[in-house]
Parts: sequence; C-alpha cells; structure tokens
Amino acid sequence: MTNIHRAASAKIPDFPVGRPESCPFDPDEIYTRLRAEEPMTLVHCPAGMDAWLISRYEDMRHMLADRSLSSRAAGSDHMLPSYDGHEPLPGFMIQLDGQEHARLRRLLIGEFTVRKMEALRPCVQKITDEHIDAMLAGAGADLVRDFALPISSKVICEMLGVPYKDHEMFQLDSQVLMSFEADEVSRGAATRRLEAYLGELVRQRIAEPQDDLLSRLIARSNDTDRPLEVGELATLSVLLLVTGHETTANMITLGMLMLLENPGKLAELRADPDLIGTAVEELLRYLSVIQFGLLRYATQDVTIGGIEVKAGEWLVAAVPSGNRDESVFPSSDTLDLGRQVRTNLAFGFGAHVCIGQHLARIELQVALSTLLRRIPELRLAEPLAQSEFKRNDIVYGLQSMRVTW
Repeated sequence: MTNIHRAASAKIPDFPVGRPESCPFDPDEIYTRLRAEEPMTLVHCPAGMDAWLISRYEDMRHMLADRSLSSRAAGSDHMLPSYDGHEPLPGFMIQLDGQEHARLRRLLIGEFTVRKMEALRPCVQKITDEHIDAMLAGAGADLVRDFALPISSKVICEMLGVPYKDHEMFQLDSQVLMSFEADEVSRGAATRRLEAYLGELVRQRIAEPQDDLLSRLIARSNDTDRPLEVGELATLSVLLLVTGHETTANMITLGMLMLLENPGKLAELRADPDLIGTAVEELLRYLSVIQFGLLRYATQDVTIGGIEVKAGEWLVAAVPSGNRDESVFPSSDTLDLGRQVRTNLAFGFGAHVCIGQHLARIELQVALSTLLRRIPELRLAEPLAQSEFKRNDIVYGLQSMRVTW
C-alpha cells in the first residue's frame, strides 16, 4: 500500500476541513475555491494516509460509481481506515467490493424497499408521539437525548430485533466509533463489545427465530449456497445498528436547529406541511452531516476530474462540498425548502449508496413535521453561540440541544 508523495499546487488543512465557528451549518469556504480552481488536491487524512480530495459533485459521482476503486479501507477493525494490512472484516459491508459486497446487499435489500419503509411510517409516528408526550410533561428538554437519539435508536432496534433496554450501551460504543478523538485501543474495544453483544443475539435468533430483520436475514442466508457465519452476521448487525441511528439522530437535531435559526423557512414549512418531503431533501443536501467523506482506494490507474490517480492511491469525496456545487444546485448556499433536484450525495452514490436511505427520510419527515405541529412554540433554550457541535466526529451534529416552549 503506497502513500502519495506528489506535491499539490495548493496546501489546505488536514482533512476533514472543519466548519467555520461563525456559521456551523456551512462547509468551510475553502471548498468554494477548490471547486473553481483545484477540484482535485492532496490532503492528509486522520488515519495517516494522504488522499486526493474531490470537491465537485460530478467527480464524486464518477468516483463512487467506478468499480475499479475499492471501498476496502485497508481492513480496519473500526470505522476509520488504518495501515495494519489486514483484510476487511467479514460482514463489514461498507469495506467490501464486488461479489462479496453484492452477496450481503442482496440479503438485505428487500428489507429496505420504499414500500416496506412506508409501512413503518405509523410505527415511527407512534414512537415520535410518545417521546413528544414525555417532553411536554416538562418545561424543556434536550432534543438530542430526549428525542432524536431515542427515536432513531428505537426504530432500528425494533427493525433488527435488538432489545431497546440496551440502548445506553450501544449508543456509548457507537459514539466511540464515530469519534476522531478516540484512540485505536478504545475503538477496537468498542467494536469487540458490540460484536460480542450482537453475536449473542444472533445465536439466540438461530435457536429461536422471531419476526424481525435479524431472523429473516439468517433464514435468507441459510437458503444460499454460502450461509453467513455468526461472525459475519454479528459484524453486519453492528453496522446496521450503528449507522441506523447515528446519522439520522444528528440530522433530526441539526435540521431542527437550522429551521429554528431561519424563522421564515420555519413559517413556510408550517404553512405548507406537504412541503416536508422536499424540505427534508434540501436539509440533507444543505447540511451534509457525513463530514469525513467517502474513501476509495485505487486498484488500478484511473483518471478522475482530469487527474491521473495511480494504483495504490486514495481518494476521498468531500460530500459537504459536492452538495454545495453551484453547477448542480443553483444558489447552492441558499436553503430552498421547495428545491426540486434529481438527487444529492447525502446518502452516497453507486453500489454502496446507503441501504437505509428510505427509512432515514421517513424518520426525518415524521420527526420534524410532528415537532412543528405539536410544539408550535418550540425554541432554543440557549443561544446558538453556546451550542456544542461534534466537530471531531465522522458524522456532524450537536452534542446536546436544549429547547423550551
């Protein structure tokens, strides 16, 4: 595995580039310059490698659709890549390529269709209303702890068949995996705890199947010529559990904060609740909570954005920059809740596009629209300037969000 030693024509800070303190909703202004002048440039990643940073939307789509670029991320035992030289973990779908990736995705894709996710909408609504009822029993709440995190956690728990009573444990370990500040020992320990926990649940479902995704996954796997082993099932379940609540929870609170800080947009959405579908798409584009980016590894020479990338080199797509690309999204720095766009990069693109994207959309639509309808006087309990953001996490969001009404 090679590191890149070619000189870039302009030097930028180590990646990821943080969001400006003055406006926590926007990507750093350096991306505007890069898209115009140097859409492919070298950066240094937290895991230690140099990579070609891609800042334009179309170049990212090209990168994410190119099957000669690998997702293997060097086979790390946590969410960040490393140079330990090991093969990807069996079952860790986001690191697998080709048939190994397709094998797992085929087993899951039927569980996440638009029709099946829409069928979950009443369940999501019920869970959302229950948490709003609990919030309204008091005079204020932390929208992260009391609303967004439990809603997204409970929904994925009910889908998978994971006991929600264990949510504090897996939420803490998930936070470790998502943090750049956690060291490799801590991340490894968190991974092993989660895999042991989900592995035991897998064994229980093998012995006594239930009406949940995990049991159906096991049954579907057993009907193939290469059934998944317990370790693969455990790792895949960890991935579904962690990604199934972290990103959505952060989007709920960050999206609500964005609306509260833009009273005109808030009034627009309240006046036309049917706007919630396009509003959610626009918030996903505008906020782009996946701030580390999407990594790929070149298995052969490839040209992207006019730059020849050599075999053995890394690329990273700066999703917040791609979703603000002016050539694709006119007035891209303006929040337009009625914006009609074909797609954005919030859920990735290509073979590895997020399998849970339809569920995330429904959770966001239900959570935001229900908050606006049921708590019309919702407001921040503290000034925005006092908000603490997850600036050193893979997924951007708020540490807490105190609200009152």
